[in-house]
Amino acid sequence: MASKGTAEGAVKKADHAAGDTLGSLRGGTSKVSAKKTIARTGVLSAHVLGFDAHGAMVRLWTTTVRGSAAGHTTPKTDFQSVTVTLTWEANDWKLKDSSASKGLVAPIDVRQASNVPGDFADYVPAAAEDPVQSGAVDQSGFPAPYGHNERRARAAAVSATMLYGDPRFFTDEGWRHRMLATTAASSVRHSVTEETDSTARLVVENRGVGADGTTADGSELITRTAALATRSISYSDQAASIELWTASVGGVAGKDETQRPQVAFLRMTVDLIWEDGTWKTTAVTPSEPLVPSPPAMQEADPADSFADVGGVNNAPATA
Repeated sequence: MASKGTAEGAVKKADHAAGDTLGSLRGGTSKVSAKKTIARTGVLSAHVLGFDAHGAMVRLWTTTVRGSAAGHTTPKTDFQSVTVTLTWEANDWKLKDSSASKGLVAPIDVRQASNVPGDFADYVPAAAEDPVQSGAVDQSGFPAPYGHNERRARAAAVSATMLYGDPRFFTDEGWRHRMLATTAASSVRHSVTEETDSTARLVVENRGVGADGTTADGSELITRTAALATRSISYSDQAASIELWTASVGGVAGKDETQRPQVAFLRMTVDLIWEDGTWKTTAVTPSEPLVPSPPAMQEADPADSFADVGGVNNAPATA
């Protein structure tokens, strides 16, 4: 994925980063167990710093979970700010450079307690895949039709969870209805629309948010859902059930610390059917949390600092 002339440097940088991370994958054991490793990254925000026909620079806000499903230490979460420089080469975007620094730290939702290491076994390398995001959309602005195979069913499930976590899902009824018309199966569209209308109304009322996504004092609603990993529960040519491990950030970026953004780690089950030449959702259901330990020796950032990662323009690409 590196551009010509930068591949060797990119490999060296990646090797160095891997070496720095290796210790965090032991999970309290004396050696790293490759089969029990937990190493997942979710993209919560993507802000384009610069773009033209030849290159682009994008700053990502990411959350990572590193550790092991073995041993006695629960995998730990961390947040990073990653700046990626790209160049347009051979009809594709290629990596030119990247750098990482400490990112905004969101506290784990107070209602969630850390799991024990063995609970993470479903998301070791052999059991689950990283989500792949292409950003392909059709004229509606929503994800383009997905191919008729298991991998694209997984992609449709990832997009569904991300769209359900978009701030417009809560503040823009027209956008929400168009999204459901595009992504939900016809058999459930009416009931899902009624249910999500009720959920969105409750969120904006509880947060004191208007149709523009802000409160009376100008504070901004921050909602994001990132997929950390996916695994198939079942699959056939006509139906699929996909479980995702997700990190969702929700709250208000403003002076009121009682509404500060927090992160929740959930397992989500997305049921889909093959309809009208693509994968459509029949249900998006949260299940048991899968919660890592909070960032070590790091305090959460003030609520108002999260305004920089809010807004629909900073949403990462859907799958």
